Amino acid sequence: MNSLMLASLLIPLAGFWLIFFTPNNEKIIAVISYSCSHIMGLCIAALLYVWATQGYPHHEFEWFNLYATDDYSFPVLLYFDRISAVYLGCVWAIFSIIVKYCRIYLHREAGYKRFFLTIFSFVFGLNIVILSGSIDILFAGWEIVGMSSFLLIAFYRHRPQPIRNALRAYTVYRFCDIGLLLGSWMSHLLFHESQHFSQLADLFNHDAFPPAGYASLLLLSTLIIIAASGKSAQFPFCFWLPRAMEGPTPSSAIFYGALSVHLGVFLLLRTTPIWTYEYFTRFIVFFIGLLTVIIASVSEKTQSNIKGQIAYASITQVGLMFIELSLGLETLVLVHFLGNAFLRCYQLLVSPSIVAHLLRVEGSADTDFHINSTGRYSFLPESIRNTLPDVLRNTLYVFSLQEGNLELVVRASVWEPLKRIGMRVNTTNLWIKAFNALVGISLVFIVFEVLDIERKYVAIPISIAMVLASLSAFGQLNKPISVWNAITLSSTLAGIAVLFLNPQAKPDVAIFLSGILPAWLLGIMVLFRMLKNQDAAESLFTYQAMAETRPRLSLLLFISFLGLVGFPISPAFLGEDLLLSHASSHDPWFALPITIAFIINGIAGARVFQRLCLGRPTELCGEHGRIVVSEISLSLKRKSDHLMHGSKPEGKLET
Repeated sequence: MNSLMLASLLIPLAGFWLIFFTPNNEKIIAVISYSCSHIMGLCIAALLYVWATQGYPHHEFEWFNLYATDDYSFPVLLYFDRISAVYLGCVWAIFSIIVKYCRIYLHREAGYKRFFLTIFSFVFGLNIVILSGSIDILFAGWEIVGMSSFLLIAFYRHRPQPIRNALRAYTVYRFCDIGLLLGSWMSHLLFHESQHFSQLADLFNHDAFPPAGYASLLLLSTLIIIAASGKSAQFPFCFWLPRAMEGPTPSSAIFYGALSVHLGVFLLLRTTPIWTYEYFTRFIVFFIGLLTVIIASVSEKTQSNIKGQIAYASITQVGLMFIELSLGLETLVLVHFLGNAFLRCYQLLVSPSIVAHLLRVEGSADTDFHINSTGRYSFLPESIRNTLPDVLRNTLYVFSLQEGNLELVVRASVWEPLKRIGMRVNTTNLWIKAFNALVGISLVFIVFEVLDIERKYVAIPISIAMVLASLSAFGQLNKPISVWNAITLSSTLAGIAVLFLNPQAKPDVAIFLSGILPAWLLGIMVLFRMLKNQDAAESLFTYQAMAETRPRLSLLLFISFLGLVGFPISPAFLGEDLLLSHASSHDPWFALPITIAFIINGIAGARVFQRLCLGRPTELCGEHGRIVVSEISLSLKRKSDHLMHGSKPEGKLET
């Protein structure tokens, strides 16, 4: 059973690397993807069969220990139970369908190889989440799924709207990572070495003796609910999912219709013993689900595109799952998940055919063509059909058009204040900032020496400077090198603060910085080459499209970005957990500022990568309005001309 779990986990990763080292040939990529999806399916089917023959056990497997000291260990744990079985079986079925569908649907698409690379990385991250045995491993897969989502929403990188919506979705993901990071920290703090998913139920078996105080459990439950709500687009984060439909239809089907949107439900299922211990947190989950059902049901009525309607329909069903979870109906939730996943996947995959059919019908009709959507209620008396007053009906119509103004509320309450603080920090003269820092450090050391205060409290002003450096990166618009430096400064200050909290943490801080500093150096070298002979003020509001003009440098910048924000390919990922572990064991207050800094750094780095690497080359203009027309724009124009005249272009159009 252990071997089958590992095979199910690692086959998508093997498919990713095979495609990565394959030339841009559709036939070879299609064969690799088709073969890997079927091999993964066979492994999952065998795993389910073995699990069933052994009596449906709760099986935990420790693959290896990534890092261990006297008081800390990071085991790579895998866990399989009925929740894993349902989700993994659904992944097998839908991923196989999507791969077969995309081989035809994306034929002659410029980003054919890029799409399959991203979709395989998504499935790898999803399998990590499903098979994770602890919240630390779950967070690693959570990050991979979030990054894959960011790339797939911005798949059509020549259009500005998908690029903007990709950043919107990624900011929500990163904000909700606060809940998951702090939840992981609190699980270490409260449960110590018993935070494995297989051990949670045993910890809460005795109602009279909870494993932690009621206030601590309430805070941990709230953090988990925040993470689950953001990932599943529940209130107040309902707005990002319809905008995430900017990606290709197959990715919308597997991400936001079938699998990714249900990861919040999966997180709640995994942590059920924690958040169901108190009735108040049950009520919070019920209330979030109820508000989501109301808002999403109303907003769906005025969506002008079919994918937006399906997105809100999926949000509504996930809201009902939240309600079912709050009532303790876990088996019903699993059945509901399977039904909603397969239905939304089917609806999204057939939506292009439905739209094309309706356009053909409209083109062949001699009269005005419209779809009568009120026919199903025509058997009811008119007095029952029109029960709402006109004022209330118009109010609901405007409310649904504005989608409840949830995006404006979240932006005004969370991101705008942080951006204003960052911009204020950036507008301060550099010499003034250096002078204030020097005076502040001197005063701190004088006060600590005079009052004989413990040196660990020096971490307080350092943590403040760490957050200010992150906000400086977040508020910076047109200076990518300054953003990279500010992110690195923030991470370095985090390591220094931990050293003041615990001087014995030097090896752990070294592990963290061994991922941050090389990534920063690589990024600085790439940025200097990218920005050579460019006017920053001129390119302030344009996407630079260097993924088209300088693909190798763009790939190196992306790798630097992943290392700088602690993605699970860098030692910085383990280092983040080590720093939070030191916070939990010495000074728990430090977990909040370091988590906020990590989250803001990720958003700032993503925005730099987005501005420099995505976009259309024809958007770049010189001082006198000279438009640089690239080969890609000409090939796309030829392709569109052929399609307008109903013929196929000769040969394959390379971009």
